[in-house]
Amino acid sequence: MLDLPSPYEAHSNGLLHLPRFIAKIKKFLDGDLPESYQRNFTKGFDGFLCLHLGVDANDIIECVKTSKSDHEINIKLDSLFSGDLKASTWNRKVVQMGMSDLAREKLNEVKKNLNAKDRDDLLSFADIIDFDEEKIT
Repeated sequence: MLDLPSPYEAHSNGLLHLPRFIAKIKKFLDGDLPESYQRNFTKGFDGFLCLHLGVDANDIIECVKTSKSDHEINIKLDSLFSGDLKASTWNRKVVQMGMSDLAREKLNEVKKNLNAKDRDDLLSFADIIDFDEEKIT
């Protein structure tokens, strides 16, 4: 089991998934991000977060790479992220991603691949991530 934060964990600035993205970046930079995670690194939730913030993923990676502490990362991210982060808008997307009619088909496909097709409690892709990483059983 990979020790990444849940996508439901909020950063001190209020954004869900950001602690997970930062943790993935640290693992990537240390060469410890598993190959199965590298395929979607900076894509999926990571990419959607960057799109929401209007920043390039490489700029966030650079903030993490050039920082000596979590405090320094936060200072650099505060500088990179300008203005209103619209955290409530982003957080709603994280919580609801997979609930639209269009996405539900993909969500059900992923649930089937995880032998969880009968799990009615897995409603979003964030739920799927937590289930796959055994944060929920």
